[in-house]
Amino acid sequence: MSFTNFKVPYSIDERFNKRVAYFSMEFAVHQPLKIYSGGLGFLSGSHMRSAYELRQNLIGIGILWKYGYYDQARNQDQTLQVQWNEKIYNFLEDTGIKFQIQIHEHPVWVKAWYLNPETFKSAPMFLLSTDLPENDYVSQTITHRLYDANVATKVAQFILLGVGGAKLIDLLNFNPELYHLNEAHAISSAFYLYKKYGSVEEVKKRMVFTTHTPEEAGNEKHDIFLCEKMSYFCGMKLDDVRKLTGMEGDQFNHSLAALRFAKLANGVSQLHGEVSRKMWGKYKDICEIKAITNAQNWMYWADKQLYHFMNENNDAGFDDRKKFLKKRAFDVVADQTGKWFNPNVFTIVWARRFAGYKRAELLTRDLARFEALLSNKKYPVQIIWAGKPYPVDYPAISDFNNLVHLSKNYSNVAVCTGYELGLSKRLKQASDLWLNNPRVPREASGTSGMTAAMNGAVNCSTNDGWICEFINHGNNGFVVPPIDYENISVHEQDEYDLNKLYEILENQVLPLYYDNHEVWRQITQNGMRDVRFQFDSNRMAQEYYEILYK
Repeated sequence: MSFTNFKVPYSIDERFNKRVAYFSMEFAVHQPLKIYSGGLGFLSGSHMRSAYELRQNLIGIGILWKYGYYDQARNQDQTLQVQWNEKIYNFLEDTGIKFQIQIHEHPVWVKAWYLNPETFKSAPMFLLSTDLPENDYVSQTITHRLYDANVATKVAQFILLGVGGAKLIDLLNFNPELYHLNEAHAISSAFYLYKKYGSVEEVKKRMVFTTHTPEEAGNEKHDIFLCEKMSYFCGMKLDDVRKLTGMEGDQFNHSLAALRFAKLANGVSQLHGEVSRKMWGKYKDICEIKAITNAQNWMYWADKQLYHFMNENNDAGFDDRKKFLKKRAFDVVADQTGKWFNPNVFTIVWARRFAGYKRAELLTRDLARFEALLSNKKYPVQIIWAGKPYPVDYPAISDFNNLVHLSKNYSNVAVCTGYELGLSKRLKQASDLWLNNPRVPREASGTSGMTAAMNGAVNCSTNDGWICEFINHGNNGFVVPPIDYENISVHEQDEYDLNKLYEILENQVLPLYYDNHEVWRQITQNGMRDVRFQFDSNRMAQEYYEILYK
Protein backbone atom coordinates (compact mmCIF):
# COMPACT_ATOMS: atom_id res chain seq x y z
CA MET A 1 0.00 0.00 0.00
CA SER A 2 1.30 3.47 -0.89
CA PHE A 3 1.39 6.10 1.83
CA THR A 4 2.63 9.01 -0.30
CA ASN A 5 -0.78 10.51 -1.15
CA PHE A 6 -2.87 8.89 1.57
CA LYS A 7 -6.62 8.72 1.23
CA VAL A 8 -9.04 6.95 3.56
CA PRO A 9 -9.32 3.53 1.88
CA TYR A 10 -13.11 3.18 1.88
CA SER A 11 -15.89 5.08 0.14
CA ILE A 12 -16.80 8.22 2.09
CA ASP A 13 -20.35 9.23 3.00
CA GLU A 14 -20.76 12.70 1.46
CA ARG A 15 -22.14 14.06 4.76
CA PHE A 16 -18.72 13.39 6.27
CA ASN A 17 -16.33 14.23 3.45
CA LYS A 18 -14.37 16.95 5.28
CA ARG A 19 -10.84 15.59 5.91
CA VAL A 20 -10.08 15.40 9.64
CA ALA A 21 -6.99 14.25 11.56
CA TYR A 22 -7.86 13.18 15.10
CA PHE A 23 -5.00 13.29 17.65
CA SER A 24 -5.13 11.30 20.89
CA MET A 25 -2.51 10.04 23.35
CA GLU A 26 -4.45 6.80 23.73
CA PHE A 27 -6.92 4.66 21.79
CA ALA A 28 -8.84 1.64 23.11
CA VAL A 29 -9.86 0.10 19.79
CA HIS A 30 -9.63 -3.56 20.75
CA GLN A 31 -8.17 -5.65 23.58
CA PRO A 32 -5.02 -6.82 21.73
CA LEU A 33 -3.81 -3.27 21.01
CA LYS A 34 -2.76 -2.10 24.47
CA ILE A 35 -2.15 1.61 23.90
CA TYR A 36 -4.73 3.01 26.35
CA SER A 37 -5.17 3.63 30.06
CA GLY A 38 -8.83 4.43 30.68
CA GLY A 39 -11.80 6.61 29.77
CA LEU A 40 -10.01 8.89 27.29
CA GLY A 41 -8.89 5.83 25.32
CA PHE A 42 -12.27 4.08 25.54
CA LEU A 43 -13.81 7.26 24.14
CA SER A 44 -11.34 7.68 21.25
CA GLY A 45 -11.54 3.95 20.43
CA SER A 46 -15.31 4.10 20.12
CA HIS A 47 -14.96 7.27 18.03
CA MET A 48 -12.63 5.45 15.59
CA ARG A 49 -15.10 2.56 15.29
CA SER A 50 -18.01 4.90 14.61
CA ALA A 51 -15.98 6.86 12.05
CA TYR A 52 -15.55 3.54 10.21
CA GLU A 53 -19.23 2.60 10.52
CA LEU A 54 -20.36 6.01 9.26
CA ARG A 55 -17.72 6.12 6.52
CA GLN A 56 -16.16 9.36 7.73
CA ASN A 57 -13.12 10.96 6.09
CA LEU A 58 -11.09 10.83 9.28
CA ILE A 59 -7.74 9.38 10.37
CA GLY A 60 -6.44 8.73 13.89
CA ILE A 61 -2.98 9.85 15.01
CA GLY A 62 -1.57 8.21 18.14
CA ILE A 63 1.52 6.64 19.66
CA LEU A 64 2.65 3.01 19.69
CA TRP A 65 3.50 2.47 23.36
CA LYS A 66 6.11 -0.28 23.66
CA TYR A 67 5.05 -1.23 27.20
CA GLY A 68 1.50 0.11 26.99
CA TYR A 69 0.08 1.77 30.11
CA TYR A 70 1.30 -1.08 32.34
CA ASP A 71 0.22 -4.64 33.09
CA GLN A 72 -1.64 -4.98 36.35
CA ALA A 73 -0.41 -8.08 38.13
CA ARG A 74 -0.36 -9.17 41.78
CA ASN A 75 2.22 -9.44 44.51
CA GLN A 76 2.38 -12.60 46.63
CA ASP A 77 -0.26 -11.21 49.00
CA GLN A 78 -2.63 -10.38 46.09
CA THR A 79 -1.90 -6.65 46.21
CA LEU A 80 -1.25 -4.66 43.05
CA GLN A 81 1.99 -5.12 41.14
CA VAL A 82 2.93 -2.86 38.24
CA GLN A 83 4.62 -4.71 35.38
CA TRP A 84 6.15 -3.29 32.20
CA ASN A 85 6.09 -5.94 29.49
CA GLU A 86 7.01 -5.39 25.87
CA LYS A 87 4.09 -5.57 23.46
CA ILE A 88 4.50 -7.17 20.03
CA TYR A 89 1.91 -6.81 17.25
CA ASN A 90 1.76 -8.63 13.92
CA PHE A 91 -1.30 -6.71 12.70
CA LEU A 92 0.32 -3.27 12.33
CA GLU A 93 1.74 -2.41 8.91
CA ASP A 94 5.12 -0.72 8.49
CA THR A 95 4.44 2.41 6.42
CA GLY A 96 8.14 2.70 5.51
CA ILE A 97 7.92 6.31 6.69
CA LYS A 98 10.75 7.52 8.91
CA PHE A 99 11.46 11.15 9.68
CA GLN A 100 13.14 13.38 12.23
CA ILE A 101 11.75 15.92 14.69
CA GLN A 102 13.57 18.15 17.18
CA ILE A 103 13.26 17.18 20.84
CA HIS A 104 15.55 18.88 23.35
CA GLU A 105 17.34 20.63 20.44
CA HIS A 106 18.32 17.20 19.21
CA PRO A 107 17.07 15.26 16.15
CA VAL A 108 14.94 12.23 17.05
CA TRP A 109 13.94 9.61 14.51
CA VAL A 110 10.24 8.74 14.30
CA LYS A 111 8.69 5.74 12.56
CA ALA A 112 5.02 5.43 11.59
CA TRP A 113 2.96 2.24 11.84
CA TYR A 114 -0.46 1.80 10.24
CA LEU A 115 -3.60 0.12 11.54
CA ASN A 116 -5.66 -0.92 8.54
CA PRO A 117 -9.38 -0.09 8.95
CA GLU A 118 -10.38 -3.67 8.21
CA THR A 119 -8.26 -5.12 11.05
CA PHE A 120 -10.54 -3.95 13.86
CA LYS A 121 -13.21 -2.05 11.88
CA SER A 122 -11.90 1.38 12.82
CA ALA A 123 -10.91 4.54 10.99
CA PRO A 124 -7.38 4.23 9.56
CA MET A 125 -4.84 4.96 12.29
CA PHE A 126 -1.18 5.95 12.30
CA LEU A 127 0.90 5.20 15.39
CA LEU A 128 4.26 6.87 16.02
CA SER A 129 7.30 5.23 17.61
CA THR A 130 10.78 6.43 18.60
CA ASP A 131 11.84 2.93 19.68
CA LEU A 132 14.40 2.72 16.88
CA PRO A 133 18.08 1.71 16.76
CA GLU A 134 18.90 5.07 15.13
CA ASN A 135 17.94 6.84 18.39
CA ASP A 136 19.88 6.99 21.65
CA TYR A 137 18.31 5.17 24.59
CA VAL A 138 16.73 8.28 26.13
CA SER A 139 14.98 9.09 22.82
CA GLN A 140 13.83 5.49 22.51
CA THR A 141 12.10 5.72 25.92
CA ILE A 142 9.77 8.49 24.68
CA THR A 143 7.35 5.85 23.37
CA HIS A 144 7.92 3.25 26.09
CA ARG A 145 5.28 4.15 28.67
CA LEU A 146 1.95 5.93 28.21
CA TYR A 147 1.91 9.00 30.52
CA ASP A 148 5.48 8.49 31.71
CA ALA A 149 5.99 9.74 35.26
CA ASN A 150 9.16 11.61 34.28
CA VAL A 151 8.18 15.20 33.44
CA ALA A 152 10.71 15.69 30.64
CA THR A 153 9.71 12.39 29.03
CA LYS A 154 6.05 13.38 29.20
CA VAL A 155 6.73 16.73 27.51
CA ALA A 156 8.68 14.83 24.84
CA GLN A 157 5.64 12.57 24.33
CA PHE A 158 3.45 15.65 23.82
CA ILE A 159 5.92 16.98 21.23
CA LEU A 160 5.98 13.63 19.45
CA LEU A 161 2.19 13.46 19.23
CA GLY A 162 1.71 17.10 18.18
CA VAL A 163 4.73 18.00 16.06
CA GLY A 164 5.43 14.41 14.97
CA GLY A 165 1.78 13.82 14.11
CA ALA A 166 1.50 17.06 12.10
CA LYS A 167 4.74 16.31 10.23
CA LEU A 168 3.57 12.77 9.43
CA ILE A 169 0.33 14.19 7.99
CA ASP A 170 2.43 16.41 5.70
CA LEU A 171 4.47 13.40 4.58
CA LEU A 172 1.24 11.50 3.87
CA ASN A 173 -0.07 14.48 1.85
CA PHE A 174 -3.40 13.95 3.60
CA ASN A 175 -4.03 17.72 3.80
CA PRO A 176 -6.65 17.68 6.57
CA GLU A 177 -9.09 20.54 6.64
CA LEU A 178 -9.21 20.15 10.41
CA TYR A 179 -6.84 19.00 13.16
CA HIS A 180 -8.95 17.67 16.05
CA LEU A 181 -7.13 17.48 19.39
CA ASN A 182 -8.70 15.00 21.81
CA GLU A 183 -7.39 16.65 25.01
CA ALA A 184 -4.55 19.16 24.79
CA HIS A 185 -1.65 16.68 24.70
CA ALA A 186 -0.96 17.46 21.03
CA ILE A 187 -1.16 21.27 21.16
CA SER A 188 2.52 21.47 20.13
CA SER A 189 1.11 20.82 16.62
CA ALA A 190 -0.16 24.43 16.69
CA PHE A 191 3.43 25.73 16.75
CA TYR A 192 4.36 23.44 13.86
CA LEU A 193 1.36 24.73 11.87
CA TYR A 194 2.18 28.32 12.82
CA LYS A 195 5.65 27.89 11.34
CA LYS A 196 4.12 26.28 8.25
CA TYR A 197 1.39 28.88 7.62
CA GLY A 198 2.90 31.98 9.22
CA SER A 199 -0.17 33.27 11.08
CA VAL A 200 -2.42 32.43 14.00
CA GLU A 201 -5.49 32.97 11.79
CA GLU A 202 -4.40 30.15 9.46
CA VAL A 203 -3.85 27.82 12.43
CA LYS A 204 -7.24 28.75 13.92
CA LYS A 205 -9.03 27.91 10.69
CA ARG A 206 -7.78 24.35 11.01
CA MET A 207 -7.88 23.51 14.72
CA VAL A 208 -10.65 22.20 16.98
CA PHE A 209 -10.27 20.92 20.53
CA THR A 210 -12.09 18.58 22.92
CA THR A 211 -11.53 19.27 26.62
CA HIS A 212 -12.16 16.48 29.13
CA THR A 213 -11.27 18.03 32.48
CA PRO A 214 -13.87 19.78 34.65
CA GLU A 215 -11.39 21.48 36.99
CA GLU A 216 -8.46 23.73 36.38
CA ALA A 217 -6.02 21.77 38.53
CA GLY A 218 -6.55 18.72 36.32
CA ASN A 219 -5.40 20.52 33.17
CA GLU A 220 -1.77 19.81 32.29
CA LYS A 221 0.70 22.60 33.01
CA HIS A 222 4.46 22.43 32.60
CA ASP A 223 7.33 24.79 33.26
CA ILE A 224 7.46 27.06 30.22
CA PHE A 225 11.29 27.15 30.31
CA LEU A 226 11.42 23.35 30.31
CA CYS A 227 9.03 23.33 27.33
CA GLU A 228 11.28 25.79 25.49
CA LYS A 229 14.39 23.74 26.29
CA MET A 230 12.61 20.59 25.05
CA SER A 231 11.87 22.29 21.65
CA TYR A 232 8.13 22.28 22.34
CA PHE A 233 7.67 25.59 20.51
CA CYS A 234 9.44 24.51 17.29
CA GLY A 235 12.33 26.95 17.76
CA MET A 236 10.16 29.98 18.53
CA LYS A 237 11.58 32.45 21.07
CA LEU A 238 9.87 32.53 24.45
CA ASP A 239 8.81 36.18 24.12
CA ASP A 240 7.08 35.33 20.85
CA VAL A 241 5.43 32.29 22.45
CA ARG A 242 4.06 34.49 25.24
CA LYS A 243 2.73 37.02 22.72
CA LEU A 244 1.17 34.28 20.64
CA THR A 245 -0.45 32.31 23.49
CA GLY A 246 -1.04 35.06 26.08
CA MET A 247 0.78 32.94 28.68
CA GLU A 248 2.05 34.80 31.72
CA GLY A 249 4.23 33.45 34.50
CA ASP A 250 6.35 30.31 34.47
CA GLN A 251 3.68 27.75 33.61
CA PHE A 252 2.62 26.71 30.13
CA ASN A 253 -1.05 25.66 30.31
CA HIS A 254 -1.68 23.23 27.45
CA SER A 255 -5.50 23.43 27.61
CA LEU A 256 -5.51 27.23 27.71
CA ALA A 257 -3.18 27.30 24.68
CA ALA A 258 -5.52 24.88 22.88
CA LEU A 259 -8.54 27.08 23.66
CA ARG A 260 -6.68 30.05 22.18
CA PHE A 261 -5.43 28.26 19.05
CA ALA A 262 -8.70 26.46 18.25
CA LYS A 263 -11.59 28.02 16.34
CA LEU A 264 -14.06 25.93 18.36
CA ALA A 265 -13.93 23.58 21.34
CA ASN A 266 -16.29 21.22 23.12
CA GLY A 267 -16.89 19.76 26.55
CA VAL A 268 -17.88 16.10 26.80
CA SER A 269 -21.34 16.32 28.41
CA GLN A 270 -23.93 19.09 28.62
CA LEU A 271 -23.02 19.70 32.28
CA HIS A 272 -19.30 19.67 31.46
CA GLY A 273 -19.89 22.24 28.71
CA GLU A 274 -21.44 24.56 31.31
CA VAL A 275 -18.67 23.86 33.85
CA SER A 276 -15.99 24.52 31.19
CA ARG A 277 -17.51 27.80 30.01
CA LYS A 278 -17.65 28.97 33.62
CA MET A 279 -14.14 27.74 34.41
CA TRP A 280 -12.41 29.25 31.36
CA GLY A 281 -14.65 32.34 31.11
CA LYS A 282 -12.21 34.46 33.10
CA TYR A 283 -9.51 34.08 30.41
CA LYS A 284 -9.52 36.32 27.36
CA ASP A 285 -9.18 35.28 23.71
CA ILE A 286 -10.50 31.76 24.12
CA CYS A 287 -12.77 30.13 21.56
CA GLU A 288 -16.40 29.18 22.08
CA ILE A 289 -16.92 25.95 24.05
CA LYS A 290 -19.87 23.83 22.89
CA ALA A 291 -20.96 20.46 24.31
CA ILE A 292 -21.00 17.06 22.63
CA THR A 293 -21.81 14.28 25.08
CA ASN A 294 -19.48 11.30 25.04
CA ALA A 295 -20.78 7.95 23.89
CA GLN A 296 -19.64 4.37 23.28
CA ASN A 297 -19.81 2.16 20.21
CA TRP A 298 -22.95 0.02 20.46
CA MET A 299 -21.83 -2.39 17.75
CA TYR A 300 -18.67 -3.26 19.69
CA TRP A 301 -20.02 -3.24 23.25
CA ALA A 302 -23.65 -4.35 23.31
CA ASP A 303 -24.82 -7.90 23.91
CA LYS A 304 -26.92 -8.38 20.77
CA GLN A 305 -28.80 -11.39 22.16
CA LEU A 306 -30.06 -9.43 25.17
CA TYR A 307 -31.34 -6.77 22.76
CA HIS A 308 -32.88 -9.47 20.55
CA PHE A 309 -34.80 -11.03 23.46
CA MET A 310 -35.87 -7.60 24.66
CA ASN A 311 -37.19 -6.61 21.22
CA GLU A 312 -39.05 -9.92 20.95
CA ASN A 313 -40.60 -9.38 24.40
CA ASN A 314 -39.14 -12.75 25.39
CA ASP A 315 -38.73 -12.32 29.16
CA ALA A 316 -37.62 -15.90 29.82
CA GLY A 317 -35.01 -15.69 27.06
CA PHE A 318 -33.83 -12.31 28.38
CA ASP A 319 -33.45 -13.56 31.97
CA ASP A 320 -31.74 -16.74 30.82
CA ARG A 321 -29.27 -14.80 28.66
CA LYS A 322 -28.41 -12.40 31.51
CA LYS A 323 -27.85 -15.37 33.84
CA PHE A 324 -25.58 -17.00 31.25
CA LEU A 325 -23.57 -13.77 30.87
CA LYS A 326 -23.14 -13.56 34.65
CA LYS A 327 -22.08 -17.20 34.90
CA ARG A 328 -19.51 -16.82 32.11
CA ALA A 329 -18.06 -13.69 33.71
CA PHE A 330 -17.92 -15.36 37.12
CA ASP A 331 -15.57 -17.97 35.65
CA VAL A 332 -13.07 -15.15 35.08
CA VAL A 333 -13.61 -13.81 38.61
CA ALA A 334 -13.14 -17.29 40.12
CA ASP A 335 -10.01 -17.91 38.07
CA GLN A 336 -8.49 -14.65 39.33
CA THR A 337 -9.66 -14.59 42.93
CA GLY A 338 -10.81 -18.08 43.93
CA LYS A 339 -14.27 -16.67 44.68
CA TRP A 340 -17.07 -18.75 43.11
CA PHE A 341 -20.04 -16.40 42.64
CA ASN A 342 -23.68 -17.37 42.15
CA PRO A 343 -25.45 -16.09 39.00
CA ASN A 344 -28.77 -16.00 40.91
CA VAL A 345 -27.43 -13.50 43.44
CA PHE A 346 -27.67 -9.73 42.98
CA THR A 347 -24.27 -8.48 41.83
CA ILE A 348 -22.87 -4.97 42.27
CA VAL A 349 -19.84 -4.00 40.20
CA TRP A 350 -17.60 -0.96 40.68
CA ALA A 351 -15.03 -0.99 37.87
CA ARG A 352 -13.13 1.87 36.20
CA ARG A 353 -9.82 3.66 36.71
CA PHE A 354 -9.03 4.05 40.40
CA ALA A 355 -8.71 7.75 41.25
CA GLY A 356 -9.42 9.57 44.50
CA TYR A 357 -12.44 11.56 43.30
CA LYS A 358 -14.12 8.41 41.93
CA ARG A 359 -14.28 7.05 45.51
CA ALA A 360 -13.97 3.32 44.79
CA GLU A 361 -14.22 2.40 48.48
CA LEU A 362 -17.09 4.73 49.41
CA LEU A 363 -19.45 1.89 50.42
CA THR A 364 -16.83 0.47 52.81
CA ARG A 365 -16.51 3.70 54.80
CA ASP A 366 -19.52 2.72 56.92
CA LEU A 367 -18.33 -0.73 57.93
CA ALA A 368 -21.45 -1.61 59.94
CA ARG A 369 -23.74 -0.96 56.98
CA PHE A 370 -21.30 -2.67 54.63
CA GLU A 371 -21.31 -5.78 56.86
CA ALA A 372 -25.11 -5.72 57.02
CA LEU A 373 -25.34 -5.44 53.24
CA LEU A 374 -23.03 -8.42 52.70
CA SER A 375 -24.61 -10.65 55.34
CA ASN A 376 -28.26 -9.98 54.40
CA LYS A 377 -29.84 -13.43 54.04
CA LYS A 378 -33.13 -12.12 52.62
CA TYR A 379 -31.47 -10.04 49.92
CA PRO A 380 -28.01 -11.57 49.29
CA VAL A 381 -25.41 -9.46 47.50
CA GLN A 382 -22.08 -10.01 45.71
CA ILE A 383 -19.64 -7.17 45.02
CA ILE A 384 -16.80 -7.00 42.47
CA TRP A 385 -14.20 -4.23 42.23
CA ALA A 386 -11.73 -3.76 39.40
CA GLY A 387 -9.68 -0.96 37.85
CA LYS A 388 -6.18 0.23 37.12
CA PRO A 389 -4.86 3.16 39.14
CA TYR A 390 -2.20 5.36 37.53
CA PRO A 391 1.04 3.46 38.33
CA VAL A 392 2.46 6.23 40.56
CA ASP A 393 -0.86 7.35 42.11
CA TYR A 394 -0.01 5.86 45.48
CA PRO A 395 -3.22 6.89 47.30
CA ALA A 396 -5.28 5.16 44.56
CA ILE A 397 -3.03 2.08 44.69
CA SER A 398 -3.48 2.08 48.45
CA ASP A 399 -7.29 2.15 48.01
CA PHE A 400 -7.03 -0.81 45.63
CA ASN A 401 -4.83 -2.78 48.04
CA ASN A 402 -7.08 -2.02 51.02
CA LEU A 403 -10.03 -3.44 49.09
CA VAL A 404 -7.97 -6.54 48.24
CA HIS A 405 -7.24 -7.11 51.94
CA LEU A 406 -10.86 -6.38 52.86
CA SER A 407 -12.09 -8.89 50.28
CA LYS A 408 -10.18 -11.67 52.05
CA ASN A 409 -12.71 -11.44 54.90
CA TYR A 410 -15.76 -12.10 52.70
CA SER A 411 -16.71 -14.93 50.39
CA ASN A 412 -18.95 -12.56 48.39
CA VAL A 413 -16.40 -9.79 47.66
CA ALA A 414 -13.82 -10.00 44.88
CA VAL A 415 -11.21 -7.61 43.49
CA CYS A 416 -10.03 -8.29 39.94
CA THR A 417 -6.91 -7.13 38.12
CA GLY A 418 -6.27 -6.39 34.44
CA TYR A 419 -9.22 -4.08 33.88
CA GLU A 420 -8.92 -3.57 30.12
CA LEU A 421 -11.46 -3.80 27.29
CA GLY A 422 -11.94 -7.57 27.58
CA LEU A 423 -12.50 -7.72 31.34
CA SER A 424 -14.52 -4.51 31.17
CA LYS A 425 -17.09 -6.13 28.89
CA ARG A 426 -17.23 -9.28 31.01
CA LEU A 427 -17.78 -7.37 34.26
CA LYS A 428 -20.52 -5.28 32.68
CA GLN A 429 -22.21 -8.54 31.71
CA ALA A 430 -21.68 -9.81 35.29
CA SER A 431 -23.28 -6.74 36.77
CA ASP A 432 -26.89 -6.28 37.88
CA LEU A 433 -26.06 -2.86 39.32
CA TRP A 434 -23.27 -0.71 37.90
CA LEU A 435 -22.12 1.55 40.72
CA ASN A 436 -20.67 4.96 39.85
CA ASN A 437 -20.10 7.45 42.66
CA PRO A 438 -17.69 10.24 41.71
CA ARG A 439 -17.70 13.49 43.65
CA VAL A 440 -19.95 15.91 41.75
CA PRO A 441 -18.95 17.85 39.58
CA ARG A 442 -15.58 16.18 38.98
CA GLU A 443 -16.56 13.60 36.37
CA ALA A 444 -16.60 15.42 33.02
CA SER A 445 -18.59 12.63 31.42
CA GLY A 446 -17.79 9.06 32.43
CA THR A 447 -18.78 6.40 29.91
CA SER A 448 -18.56 3.04 31.72
CA GLY A 449 -22.25 3.12 32.65
CA MET A 450 -23.27 3.43 28.98
CA THR A 451 -21.65 0.13 28.06
CA ALA A 452 -22.88 -1.45 31.30
CA ALA A 453 -26.46 -0.60 30.25
CA MET A 454 -25.76 -2.09 26.80
CA ASN A 455 -25.10 -5.37 28.63
CA GLY A 456 -28.17 -5.45 30.87
CA ALA A 457 -26.81 -3.68 33.97
CA VAL A 458 -28.75 -0.95 35.79
CA ASN A 459 -26.89 2.26 36.59
CA CYS A 460 -26.75 3.62 40.13
CA SER A 461 -24.82 6.86 40.29
CA THR A 462 -24.20 10.28 41.75
CA ASN A 463 -25.62 13.01 39.50
CA ASP A 464 -22.57 13.89 37.39
CA GLY A 465 -21.33 13.88 33.80
CA TRP A 466 -23.47 12.01 31.27
CA ILE A 467 -25.74 10.65 34.04
CA CYS A 468 -27.55 14.02 34.24
CA GLU A 469 -28.76 13.47 30.66
CA PHE A 470 -29.67 9.82 31.15
CA ILE A 471 -31.07 8.65 34.46
CA ASN A 472 -34.73 9.03 35.24
CA HIS A 473 -34.71 7.74 38.82
CA GLY A 474 -36.59 4.49 39.28
CA ASN A 475 -37.40 4.28 35.57
CA ASN A 476 -34.08 3.47 33.84
CA GLY A 477 -31.64 3.63 36.75
CA PHE A 478 -31.04 5.16 40.18
CA VAL A 479 -29.43 8.47 41.06
CA VAL A 480 -28.38 10.15 44.31
CA PRO A 481 -30.56 13.30 44.48
CA PRO A 482 -28.18 16.25 44.08
CA ILE A 483 -27.88 18.98 46.68
CA ASP A 484 -25.90 22.23 46.74
CA TYR A 485 -22.53 20.45 46.65
CA GLU A 486 -20.62 23.68 46.01
CA ASN A 487 -21.36 25.03 49.46
CA ILE A 488 -20.55 22.01 51.61
CA SER A 489 -17.23 20.45 52.59
CA VAL A 490 -15.82 17.35 50.91
CA HIS A 491 -16.43 15.40 54.12
CA GLU A 492 -20.11 16.44 54.21
CA GLN A 493 -20.49 15.57 50.53
CA ASP A 494 -19.01 12.10 51.08
CA GLU A 495 -21.28 11.52 54.10
CA TYR A 496 -24.39 12.63 52.23
CA ASP A 497 -23.64 10.51 49.13
CA LEU A 498 -22.77 7.46 51.24
CA ASN A 499 -26.04 7.62 53.19
CA LYS A 500 -28.13 8.19 50.09
CA LEU A 501 -26.47 5.29 48.25
CA TYR A 502 -27.22 2.92 51.12
CA GLU A 503 -30.82 4.17 51.32
CA ILE A 504 -31.29 3.54 47.59
CA LEU A 505 -29.71 0.08 47.82
CA GLU A 506 -31.52 -1.05 50.96
CA ASN A 507 -34.97 0.48 50.34
CA GLN A 508 -35.37 0.46 46.56
CA VAL A 509 -32.90 -1.61 44.58
CA LEU A 510 -32.71 -4.87 46.56
CA PRO A 511 -36.45 -5.22 47.29
CA LEU A 512 -37.18 -4.61 43.59
CA TYR A 513 -34.66 -7.15 42.35
CA TYR A 514 -35.80 -9.93 44.65
CA ASP A 515 -39.49 -9.17 45.27
CA ASN A 516 -40.57 -7.53 42.03
CA HIS A 517 -38.33 -8.86 39.28
CA GLU A 518 -40.77 -7.91 36.52
CA VAL A 519 -40.28 -4.24 37.38
CA TRP A 520 -36.51 -4.73 37.75
CA ARG A 521 -36.36 -6.24 34.26
CA GLN A 522 -38.35 -3.28 32.94
CA ILE A 523 -35.89 -0.81 34.50
CA THR A 524 -32.99 -2.76 32.96
CA GLN A 525 -34.61 -2.73 29.53
CA ASN A 526 -35.53 0.96 29.75
CA GLY A 527 -31.85 1.68 30.37
CA MET A 528 -30.86 -0.51 27.41
CA ARG A 529 -33.28 1.33 25.13
CA ASP A 530 -32.22 4.77 26.35
CA VAL A 531 -28.51 4.18 25.68
CA ARG A 532 -29.12 2.45 22.34
CA PHE A 533 -29.08 5.59 20.18
CA GLN A 534 -28.55 8.58 22.45
CA PHE A 535 -25.29 7.17 23.85
CA ASP A 536 -24.09 5.21 20.83
CA SER A 537 -20.91 6.84 19.51
CA ASN A 538 -22.41 6.94 16.00
CA ARG A 539 -24.58 9.80 17.31
CA MET A 540 -21.48 11.41 18.80
CA ALA A 541 -19.29 11.01 15.68
CA GLN A 542 -22.08 12.54 13.61
CA GLU A 543 -22.43 15.47 16.02
CA TYR A 544 -18.69 16.17 15.76
CA TYR A 545 -19.16 16.73 12.02
CA GLU A 546 -22.33 18.78 12.52
CA ILE A 547 -21.18 20.91 15.46
CA LEU A 548 -17.38 20.95 15.79
CA TYR A 549 -16.22 20.37 12.20
CA LYS A 550 -18.78 22.53 10.41
